[in-house]
Amino acid sequence: MTLHEIPLERRTLHGHFSRDLEPVVTIDSGDTIAFACLDSGWNVEPGTKYEPRDPELDAGHALIGPVEVRDATAGRTLEVSVDRVVPGAWGWCGAGDWSTPLNERLGLTTGGVYLHWELDATSGTGRDDRGRELALRPFLGVLGMPPPEHGMHSTTPPRIWGGNIDCKELVEGTRLYLPVPVDGGLFSAGDCHARQGDGEVSQLAIECPLERGELTLRLSELEVGTPIAWTPEARATLGFHEDLDEAASIALDAMLELMGREHDVGRADALALASLVVDFRITQVVNEVQGVHALLPHDALAFPTNS
Repeated sequence: MTLHEIPLERRTLHGHFSRDLEPVVTIDSGDTIAFACLDSGWNVEPGTKYEPRDPELDAGHALIGPVEVRDATAGRTLEVSVDRVVPGAWGWCGAGDWSTPLNERLGLTTGGVYLHWELDATSGTGRDDRGRELALRPFLGVLGMPPPEHGMHSTTPPRIWGGNIDCKELVEGTRLYLPVPVDGGLFSAGDCHARQGDGEVSQLAIECPLERGELTLRLSELEVGTPIAWTPEARATLGFHEDLDEAASIALDAMLELMGREHDVGRADALALASLVVDFRITQVVNEVQGVHALLPHDALAFPTNS
């Protein structure tokens, strides 16, 4: 299999999803892409924006791609193996300085704070400008493909084909499965988060550049209708919807299907077991649509075998 190095340059950067974008590279199933990326806000260093930048075409997250995968026809499944995520040396986060429904409820639309972080990928720690330290858990917030409709589409809401998923479980060692919406897939990635909590409640994680990412893209025979993932700790199914209850239902429905397929149990049986061993997490509540992921730990279910 081939390793494709994608340079960080104007040609490979974009700030929206569209099936009309020309691919920056065409690869075979099973090939690996390696790349660096700006932070989500197109910063090359704290306070300095990348130039040139189109205010309309580059209004969203700074993304690398799109990557065309040969034989990735619409309706198939793309497996994204997260092989490596190395954050850059700096990052930032903030809260309470803009109007969102949650900020309005909290009375925090003005007078916000911004924290600047020094990141050490080798030790896996970060220190903010007030001296507080956190362990890092880096992942890519955006992994996905464009909607099938022509035209420009925002990078903000996640969709069934991926995108701004912002799920903190998708760390190194994860395999993410996405429905392919368009021929070639046209996969893009970016938005490195050095650390994030479930919910991403302020609308920001530790936003940081990506020093190096490595993703292996391959076609899978697994049929999925919403993103699912094998993380180092668990199987995960993800649901997205404007209504949090609906997002939870989508995630649970996918989990019951997964449990039935893997453990040969009926739907009601799977629901009974899920109530014992599956955890619901709020992925994020800030990306226009809500996200919920259901987690089934790999060691949660053990069934007797006939000898």
